[in-house]
This record gives sequence, C-alpha cells and structure tokens, in this order.
Amino acid sequence: MIRPASKDSAAVLRLFPQNTELADDGSLMVGRCLLRDVADEFGTPVYVVDEPGLRVQARRFVDGLAARWPRSNVAFASKSLPCRAVYRLMADEGLLVDVAGGGELLMALDAHVDPSSIVLHGNAKTDAEIVLALEAGVGLIVVDGFGELQRLGELVARPQAVLLRVQPGVDPMTYAGVATGQRGSKFGIPLDAIGDAIKQVSRSRWLQLAGLHLHLGSQMLRLAPWEKAIQVIASLGTFDVYDLGGGLGVQYTRDQPAPTIDQYLDALVTAARAHLPNSAQLVIEPGRSLVARSMTTVYRIVTVKSGDPTFVAVDGGMADNFEASLYVGQAFEATMVERVGGGEVVELVGRQCESGDRLASGVLLDAPRRGDLVAMPMTGAYTHTLANNYNGALRPAIVFCSEGRATAVVRRDTYDDFLAREIKWP
Repeated sequence: MIRPASKDSAAVLRLFPQNTELADDGSLMVGRCLLRDVADEFGTPVYVVDEPGLRVQARRFVDGLAARWPRSNVAFASKSLPCRAVYRLMADEGLLVDVAGGGELLMALDAHVDPSSIVLHGNAKTDAEIVLALEAGVGLIVVDGFGELQRLGELVARPQAVLLRVQPGVDPMTYAGVATGQRGSKFGIPLDAIGDAIKQVSRSRWLQLAGLHLHLGSQMLRLAPWEKAIQVIASLGTFDVYDLGGGLGVQYTRDQPAPTIDQYLDALVTAARAHLPNSAQLVIEPGRSLVARSMTTVYRIVTVKSGDPTFVAVDGGMADNFEASLYVGQAFEATMVERVGGGEVVELVGRQCESGDRLASGVLLDAPRRGDLVAMPMTGAYTHTLANNYNGALRPAIVFCSEGRATAVVRRDTYDDFLAREIKWP
C-alpha cells in the first residue's frame, strides 16, 4: 500500500527521484524499493538511483530537442555520473556520450558504447588520451587550443572530425568554480583567434572541421547567457555543427527555482532560429540536469549533538558529496527516511575532519536519533565522480532501483580496495 504524501512532506518529496513514494508506514521508497532495505543490504552511505526515472529524463531531452530542431543530438556529459551502467543506459536511450579523459573513454567503450557516438573533451588532453581516442574511432574531438590542435595533427593518421571550442566571453552567471565561458577561462579558443584555428585545421591532411563548440558553465539558472553566446558564435561563420554544451541548473532546495527543460530548449532553439543556419546540426550536452534528480544518497546517523545549533552527524560527508563543500552557497535538502518532512532545524554534517563538511544547513529533521536513516535528494551529479577516501572513507555503492528490485551497478569500497595501491615499505 502506498501512502499519499502530507502537505508538509510534499515540498521536499518534489526534490526526490521521479519514482519516489511513501510506503504504508510512511517510509521512503524509490523505484518501489524501501530505502531502509537498500541501506541494510548495501551499507551506508549508498547512492540510490531511480532507473526508470533516469530513462524518462533522458528521453525528455532527446525528444524535446528533436521536436524543436529535428537535426539534433543530445550528448550525455558523463563526467557528471561516470559508471558503466549509466553509459549503457544513455546509449540505449539514443544519446551520444561525451568523455573528458581516458578513464571515462575506457568506461564508455567497456559499456559497449558505439565509438562513433563518443565526443572527446578536455582542456589538457594528453598524447596518450588522444591516441586512445583515435584508435577507438571516436566520432568527434573537441579541440581546446592551438597546442592541442598541433599535437592532434601530428598524431592523427586517418580522417577525424573535430569541433573548435570557442571561448565566447559570456558571463554564465553561476559559481566561479564552474564558470567556463567567460574571458580569462582556461577553456577554449578566444574569439579573435578562431579564424587562425580554422586555417590551421584546413592545412591538416586528416582533420576535418565539423563546426564549433561552446560550454558556458554549470548550474546555470538563467537562460540569457545561452542566447547571447549563440549570437556570438553565429558571427564566426557558417558551420555544419553547433555544439552548445550543457550547464542547465537544477533545483537543489525547495525554495530555489530553476528553468524547466522545456524553457531551456525553447530559449536555445529560438536563438538558434534567429542566428544559426536552419540546415545546421544542433548538439547539447546535459549532465547535471540529466542525472541530478535521479539519485538520492542515504546515510545513517552516527551522533546527535543537541544545542544551538543542533548537529546531526552521519556516516558520510564531503568524501561522498564534495559538491556540498566545494561551492560556497550550494545548498541541499534532507529528510528522515522513516519520518518524512517537518521536525527541528539542524545542521546536517559529515564525519570528515573539516569544518566545511556540512551536507545541509538549517534543514528540518524529525526527531533524529543515532542509527536512524537520512535521505538527501538531488545527488546524482558530481557525487560519485568526486567521491574520495578522505579520512579513510569507503566510497559508496551505486544501486539501481526499479519495480521493487535493487541492483548494485557499482559496489561499495572495501578496506582491501583501500590498501590495494599501497606498496609495502621498507
């Protein structure tokens, strides 16, 4: 039996994965799996993914863009959640995959992603990564600068399509740590140098210029920067492919608005119709907005320090959610797994030895006690990929949930894993 959410719990539940419900005893379920059962089976912290919800979100992007601009592709920005199961899921749903390093490329290939549907990114690609991509036969390589363009030209031995990444000089209006399209960014080729880059590609025997690429930043909550950037790159000439990158922000807390996918796609396509050739191919690269809501992280409370404020400390922290500490001002919500919504205002903190290890500040938790479970929504993006072993933490499992079945797709670290790279000395 599924219990309907109360008005008090409904606001926070809207942040949880699409297929989140309350069991008859009021306990949280994702994909018809009780979170307490998942925690008991796979340990905590644990990343719980709503598999069907993730598939639906992927289709929202693919179908939404195709309906507005038929000659289009959506590429999964895999740095947001790189694991073989997610690569396979995205490929099955018709997305391209973009990778930003050799490890991501190898995972995508190991997941049997068609190499021709892979886009290689990175501002400092090594020769080894370039060779790996060329040997695999990736569909597109995004060139980030003149030095890379020269090295790529020396390493390539057969036709290879490339995009030139433009630094459009547009303020993305986001956190400084995830802004990439502004002047002075380490990413891309400045506007006034694109002409020279195009000439350099034209002199190559094997490199074929498919078009231009831009990426303004991440967690962008305003649409105007994309509209301005499209106008900027339109001034650089006519090309077959325009890759507009990703960056659409998401709603992390109940009081933080974010554009919908439809609003985002409408803004992009309206600007494209006004400034770009109708025959061109549009590509977008969602990451955070594609995966963030699909996952919730479940923790177990280790201790409660009552006072002003009250600190509720869990068995995870910045080792499994570095985003909460990395970007000043980025807030998260949380709730008790078995008493959803309401309660007292607390500071939800982790167990890593840093004062900045605060998972959620000023959140409501209903009667938190040692051993209880806490769920944090909107953790699908950049948690697993930034997870680390700080203070000897064991990185969490990733568990796909669907129709009452919980399946681990990445296992939890063991202490044997933790010691595996250590070499005995002396």
